[in-house]
Amino acid sequence: MTRKIAILQSNYIPWKGYFDLMASVDEFIIYDEVQFTRQDWRNRNRIKTADGPKWLTIPVAQKGRMEKNISEIEVLYDSRWAHKHWATICQNYLKAPFFKAFQAPFQAFYEALPERKLSLSAINYELIQIINQILGIHTPILNSADFEMQGDRCQRLIHLCQQRSASHYLSGPAAQSYLDESLFQKAGIEVQWMDYSRYPEYPQLYPPFDHAVSVVDLIFNVGPDALSYLSA
Repeated sequence: MTRKIAILQSNYIPWKGYFDLMASVDEFIIYDEVQFTRQDWRNRNRIKTADGPKWLTIPVAQKGRMEKNISEIEVLYDSRWAHKHWATICQNYLKAPFFKAFQAPFQAFYEALPERKLSLSAINYELIQIINQILGIHTPILNSADFEMQGDRCQRLIHLCQQRSASHYLSGPAAQSYLDESLFQKAGIEVQWMDYSRYPEYPQLYPPFDHAVSVVDLIFNVGPDALSYLSA
């Protein structure tokens, strides 16, 4: 039986390629039992604005060197960042054709955050689930914390694949710089690569067009047709 899986760290309101990858596999494992990296996609992403792309960054506790896993990262809630993020999204997408149709689940999430005080992983996971529901993606999401982890970077991925009886491992192209395909082949797992270079453009506010922004841009601009723009 063919079973294709993807393994990826959680990201904050990820770009459309993240969801394209997720929709292309039978199971998706969130891989947050790895070290948090500064100035990365785990706690920030970009949206379109009239003044160009703008970063939305979740402030996290940083004491000395950041050597904690993503799953252990604590979020700072004393800066009203959740309110500011939602206000910025509203300000820049209020005129988007489908903002009003899809604002409710995002608004409810952001407004409740200060009281809930979720971890970074939990924030990312819940937003990914909200977005999946909007896009109609039903791929089961698993958590790497629920599996045995052993070996180096590649061996961990292989071991996760083996625990899920995966025949294929689908990865983003950035991993080509470190992933040893021969090790996967020896384990009987075929590696496949996503190609993000052929996405079609869609009606987008504030030209010029930019693919590298959060998927909320796609949702608010094209609404029910969003899924058709995910396939490269």
